[in-house]
Amino acid sequence: MKFEGIIPPIITPFHDDLSVDEKGFAEVVEYMIGAGVHAIIVGGTTGEYYALSGEERVRQFNYAKDVIGGRVPMICGVNDISTAGASEFAVAARDAGADGLLMAAPYYSLPTERELAAHCLAVDRAANLPIMLYNYPGRTGVMMGEEFLSRVAQSSNFQCIKEASGDINRVHLLARDFSHVQLSCGCEDQALEFYVWGATSWVTPMGNFFMEEVVHFHDTCLHEKDFVKARAMMSALLPLTSTLEGGGKFGQCVKYAAAHAGLPTGSVRPPLKPMKKELERELREALVIAKTTLRSVMNGETGAQEDATPHVRLVDQA
Repeated sequence: MKFEGIIPPIITPFHDDLSVDEKGFAEVVEYMIGAGVHAIIVGGTTGEYYALSGEERVRQFNYAKDVIGGRVPMICGVNDISTAGASEFAVAARDAGADGLLMAAPYYSLPTERELAAHCLAVDRAANLPIMLYNYPGRTGVMMGEEFLSRVAQSSNFQCIKEASGDINRVHLLARDFSHVQLSCGCEDQALEFYVWGATSWVTPMGNFFMEEVVHFHDTCLHEKDFVKARAMMSALLPLTSTLEGGGKFGQCVKYAAAHAGLPTGSVRPPLKPMKKELERELREALVIAKTTLRSVMNGETGAQEDATPHVRLVDQA
């Protein structure tokens, strides 16, 4: 498959008792498809896969496929702490009808690049589906380096990499030395730079609440190649992206923003806790300003493109 476009990792809405709200999940899917999403990731970090039981994760693959109904590709996150566990989730995803897999390094064990390649190739053999790698050393503790990338290249299923290290030099490396692998943006505040260097997709949690806007941004970069307009849009988004990437309340912020957009979300599951009121207030203000400024840029208002940076400080709370 082609890993192209806006590919959001979908949230998992919960009821008040923190059971999975499948009806709410379907509403979020319909919002995404209606706004022009290109594919949907089920079972990503934004979906709180780490807080779901194995049975809940597999069920989510199956009911997501039913709701999506083949209208857009479904990519399933199959991450697990062990190779056996990740392989089992990959097979379950395949059996549910997944079009592709999202695969990060197993956290905590800190495998070498050679061990990590063996892990990923084993999961690949188990399911035999197109794979988007997910390089996020900030969460897994290991980097998908050049040795790793060279080793997994023996399988044509490794077609894309979601780069979330935050190191812009990695973007340069991937674009120049591994151009056969599709590049996907995994850093909210670097989306413009990724597209300039040839990214074909953006895996953005903002697709849970700003879908139309981020689709417009993607089209502006990839198809129109209007990077002046794209820069103005990115400037409008930066106060939000700084909170999502560095505010310490990633999952809570995404769910709050989705609820602010009128979607069902529920709370987050432990060990996470709800945001404090002060952060909610500042995030709400940033959402309103960003939405207004983005609309102005999208409508071609010159003044908005000249200065699209809203001066909003977002609180960093532990």
